[in-house]
Amino acid sequence: MIRTLLLSALVAGALTCGVPTYPPDVTRVVGGKAARPNSWPWQVSLLYASNGNWYHTCGGSLINNSWVLMAAHCINSSWTYAVALGRHNLYIAESGSLAVSVSKTVVHENWNSSDVSNGYDIALVKLANPVSLTDKIQLACLPPAGAILPNNYPCYVTGWGYLQTSGPPSEDLQQGRLLVVDYDTCSSPDWWGSTVKTNMICAGGDGEISSCFGDSGGPLNCQAPDGRWEVHGIVSFGSSLGCNYYHKPSVFTRVSNYIDWINWVIANN
Repeated sequence: MIRTLLLSALVAGALTCGVPTYPPDVTRVVGGKAARPNSWPWQVSLLYASNGNWYHTCGGSLINNSWVLMAAHCINSSWTYAVALGRHNLYIAESGSLAVSVSKTVVHENWNSSDVSNGYDIALVKLANPVSLTDKIQLACLPPAGAILPNNYPCYVTGWGYLQTSGPPSEDLQQGRLLVVDYDTCSSPDWWGSTVKTNMICAGGDGEISSCFGDSGGPLNCQAPDGRWEVHGIVSFGSSLGCNYYHKPSVFTRVSNYIDWINWVIANN
């Protein structure tokens, strides 16, 4: 009986991810816009300390009460970090938001900052104290291991990055609808070519909407058939020519390729 109750609790907990209290406004099909406040409640801001102040550097996704998923290129071992949760505007101490110090960072062992196109741009950040879930702070769902989205599947990138190549960064959390570009297309010579690997996801490339500076580490949110939002991608890189460049879609770390790694890190740290 106890085991049955425990299993039921685990299943119920798993079902709570990816279903925001305040559903995102996805009625606008074209163009980016400010997100509905707290409609992507797993979105976090990674903050770094400098001269007594804290500054946004990357996005991330809360995947359990103590761990945030983000990009390896966001992590500098010499920096001190904290994570802001439950935020909409980065510069206002909003009700229900909080900041938690970071106790540990784990970067994928195959990550090479000198060879971004090799992939493995994934890291986990452990919070110093577990957070309680609220209507503004909730967990992201992760996709099934090995899942690959079909061409033109609609997803949303979210973050506080630049609104355009020359800036400025956004104060309010932004969302942009991107269509997945399948590997065969994205790896063709007039797109990303051999730079793109199968452990990545391409999305966008229409010259209108993309991730940009400051969005790194943040989620590519894709809705599953059951209605839950899953974080299929982590913002990794884009064109050196600038954001929103035609046939140079945003490139994301494909989360479904790293489910075993994520589970191992959490279990052993």
